[in-house]
Amino acid sequence: MPVLDAFADTDRFRTLRRDIHAHPELGFEEHRTSELVADLLANWGIAVHRGIAGTGLVGVLRGSLPDTGKTIGLRADMDALPLQEVNGFAHRSRHDGRMHACGHDGHTTMLLAAAWQLAQRRDFAGTVHFIFQPAEEMGKAGARKMIDEGLFERFPCDAVFALHNFNLGRVGNFALNHGALMASSNTWRITVRGRGTHASMPHTGLDPVGAVLEIAQALRSLVARTIPSTERALLAVTQIQGSDAPNVIPDTAWVGGTVRTFSVDALDKIEARLRHQAEHIALAHECQAEVMFRRASPPVVNHPAEARFAADVMREIVGDAMVDEDLPGVLGAEDFAHMLMERPGCYAFLGNGDGDHRMAGHGPGPCIIHNTSFDFNDEIIPVGASYFVRLAERWLATPR
Repeated sequence: MPVLDAFADTDRFRTLRRDIHAHPELGFEEHRTSELVADLLANWGIAVHRGIAGTGLVGVLRGSLPDTGKTIGLRADMDALPLQEVNGFAHRSRHDGRMHACGHDGHTTMLLAAAWQLAQRRDFAGTVHFIFQPAEEMGKAGARKMIDEGLFERFPCDAVFALHNFNLGRVGNFALNHGALMASSNTWRITVRGRGTHASMPHTGLDPVGAVLEIAQALRSLVARTIPSTERALLAVTQIQGSDAPNVIPDTAWVGGTVRTFSVDALDKIEARLRHQAEHIALAHECQAEVMFRRASPPVVNHPAEARFAADVMREIVGDAMVDEDLPGVLGAEDFAHMLMERPGCYAFLGNGDGDHRMAGHGPGPCIIHNTSFDFNDEIIPVGASYFVRLAERWLATPR
């Protein structure tokens, strides 16, 4: 695979990635990982700025050529998931209930490898900001917190870029598009309040469970009645709770789930219809509905010019056949969306393969993220690192 010669020997960064994998940390608790990243950057002569959104940090590297004032931001996420790893290999998680099941150990390593290479050469003009973000998972919105704490005021970026491993089938291929690449992530819960009673005497109470069941059924067809068929959106009913006892009609019951859309307009329409239906169906049962609707992450929307620029760099690294610029939007979510709302840029996927890299000791699950037997494919570390290096060099070399 045509990667930079500097990454031909991958042992150093494979060892680093597996060390991070063995010591997973949850969002806003990435103390060891942050310390490790900061120490490496400092040892390579990169200025380190810590304590952004708690455990987040930014490395600043200025080129040796006359400064043009141009800047670029490269971002990696550092947090793990609250899952119990079932793998048995040597670098499995050493902490019960936590594991790198999404490949953030690999994302951090790829960006560190790129930082190391750029720091050795420095034959560019302008400034690279290496953004190591906490708390991407579980709707904690570490990206939003970094922005709120002055990320782009302190570290101006003309554009921002990020990668995420994905099961694209082939190892080391890239996939992206020029618009909405990932969906917004939103959670909702409708609590219906009635009047509890004994289940044998329903006429003496106001049954919130019946209202919740009717609301749940109505919501299953809400998207089809609200969003044009030419636009993708999803509303899933995933939780429901009534009484804790089989012979009790409770005072309250609730139903909850998720909504995913590729536009804010579609999200606005779905939320409005959900609230309307919940309130009126509850009233029909002589109950009251309270709606919680939480918008965790907006859609990940690539900027066309930056997406085209990124795709050209990808082709330089892996060739035309290994770059798909027309990937349909993915209904998963990513809080890098917040950064793309503040600055132009591009988010893309890097193929992790279909599991052929799995060694003895892997669990039985598929090679899919958020799986308890997932492991990042070390073969793509040189690919992602080469992309970040070339992207920074090419971006900073183009006129403003």
